Amino acid sequence: MSNDGDGDGRGEGRSGRSRPIMRVAVYSLLINVALFTIKLFLSTVSGSLALKADALHSLVDVFDSAALILGLSISERKSKSFPYGLYKVENVFSIFIALMIFLSAFEIARHAVAVETAPVYDDWVIFAVAALIPVPLLFGLYEVRAGEAANSPGLVADGTQFKVDALTESLVLFALIGQRFGLPLDRAAALLIAFFVVRGGWEILKSGMRVLLDASVDPATLEGIRETILADPTVTSVKAVTARNSGRYIFVEAEVAFRIRDLRRAHQRSKLVEGEIRKKFPYVARVLIHYEPENKIRLRYAIPLAGPAGEVSDHFGEAPFFALVDIDLRQRAMLRQEVVANPHLDLTKGRGLKVAGFLLGYKPDAVVTREDLTGKGPGYVFAEAGVETLQTDEDRLETVVDGTLKGWEDPERV
Repeated sequence: MSNDGDGDGRGEGRSGRSRPIMRVAVYSLLINVALFTIKLFLSTVSGSLALKADALHSLVDVFDSAALILGLSISERKSKSFPYGLYKVENVFSIFIALMIFLSAFEIARHAVAVETAPVYDDWVIFAVAALIPVPLLFGLYEVRAGEAANSPGLVADGTQFKVDALTESLVLFALIGQRFGLPLDRAAALLIAFFVVRGGWEILKSGMRVLLDASVDPATLEGIRETILADPTVTSVKAVTARNSGRYIFVEAEVAFRIRDLRRAHQRSKLVEGEIRKKFPYVARVLIHYEPENKIRLRYAIPLAGPAGEVSDHFGEAPFFALVDIDLRQRAMLRQEVVANPHLDLTKGRGLKVAGFLLGYKPDAVVTREDLTGKGPGYVFAEAGVETLQTDEDRLETVVDGTLKGWEDPERV
């Protein structure tokens, strides 16, 4: 069985999250237009090859920002022909940005090699370039943070470009200062700018291609999703978790074994698991859970104790200790025994429910008590989680375990 968790109304939520992303992209376009205009003016006034190369780089950034806005707009559209959405369009445009970056690097290098220049300028040009450097640096840091918060590869790519732009402007400043002291650094600075531009473009291209080729999301995210699924008390194991990026969203698929055998209840629990995944990972667009009941070869029993020596408690919530006993059904033998303290013993209200929730964290298959839990809060909690509740008249842990093992000697129960 499977549960496709793409519910109604989430498209509206994604659209709402896209508005601030689009606003940042528009800011990017305006800043790039301003930077290109200023650099073009300064390069014309000074005749600096490095400044002209940097102006060309900013012109490419203008087209990149326009492409980013277009990519963001298209990625949010709905289409019956693309049931998984057009989110990857954003990655396509990030690759386009990388290719444009390579083109700008080529043009910068070509000018540096082929064009002869003899820059002549006043000191105010140096101060003007120095004043420009903080603009792309600060906005680049802001845009990368905004892109990471929104899980937007387009914004991260564009923000990375702004940081590269700050670096290239620093090289231009260094070349202008050197030129002022008679050091011919203009051509070398232009070639170095081309190198850093290529390196930034390569990182953007590599990231975009990984998504288009359906590479898995990072291991930390996968492990976080797995732990979220396992935290549900009805889940006995997670056989596989896979996830992939599509634009700024994540698609998750998991194979899960539930303790619950009723498929309707298993479907309900899978919806709850999906909700927990979305709560912890808000950019998960779809969760597909394949679930099935697990055929157990080992069982874990929880037994309330009146003391650590093994006396079975007459009461469930008031028991100071609980024994956790693991039994191998094939060998019909006890594998492990552990005694844990009741952390809610001092509560006066709601103690039984708290203790039941505490025990579910150990994922028992059955709870054996002298007290009848039928119709009581803990009994309902265990029933909802698919945990069997059994009543016993025995007063010693050893006899409860022996009786349990004898009960499993019937081959039909295994």
